[in-house]
Amino acid sequence: MSSASTPKQKATATDSPTLDMLYGDNVPISAKKDIMGDVYCKVADRYDAVSDMISMSMNKRWKQRFIEQMRPMPGDKMLDVAGGTCEVARRYLQYQDTVNHDTTSSVHVVDFNDSMLQVGRRRMAQSSWMDNERVTFAQGNAEDLADVPDNSVDIYCISAGMHNLPHPERALCEAYRVVKPGGQFACLEYGHTDMPVIGQICRWYWDTGIPFLGQVLANDRVSYERLAHSVRTFPHQK
Repeated sequence: MSSASTPKQKATATDSPTLDMLYGDNVPISAKKDIMGDVYCKVADRYDAVSDMISMSMNKRWKQRFIEQMRPMPGDKMLDVAGGTCEVARRYLQYQDTVNHDTTSSVHVVDFNDSMLQVGRRRMAQSSWMDNERVTFAQGNAEDLADVPDNSVDIYCISAGMHNLPHPERALCEAYRVVKPGGQFACLEYGHTDMPVIGQICRWYWDTGIPFLGQVLANDRVSYERLAHSVRTFPHQK
């Protein structure tokens, strides 16, 4: 996790020459958005539950630790990109309520997939956060946050979403644009394990175990193969 700082310099993005094919079946990078959109439409209602099972409940711990390390301040305005089901948004507002005793902070949830946003809206529908407009929603593209003004948010947050983007460098440029000077960029993402034995186990789990569990738990092997491959081909955290 890192923070944006001042002074700012203009950020630019170019196409990555190394990310031009996906999934080993000659699918062009330009098709990734539509492919992942179809995947998330299929798994939206079961996404968090299956993710918890696949990660042996570590998913919940990671996201809670993510918020705790973020240390949001009272009154902070957070932009939660690729946050459709509101798992991070909910934890953020709970932290503000219980730790900071703050009722002025807010979160704007943006996701390119309307099915995921519908799940988030249903989860938040009966909450005081919705009544007080502390959580709002919009369908949008992380690579082009046209409706978000420059220097307008205290925290830019993206959790397990960067690996799904065709051009993550464009999303980084947008994050830099919308975060206030001195604001915070917070990214929670799956990483690669370099330890020989553990690394082999992890690669086997992503390549074989997760698609198998996707079939058993959600009757959808192909979608979870796509999700797993999207993570495995994401650049190394180093």
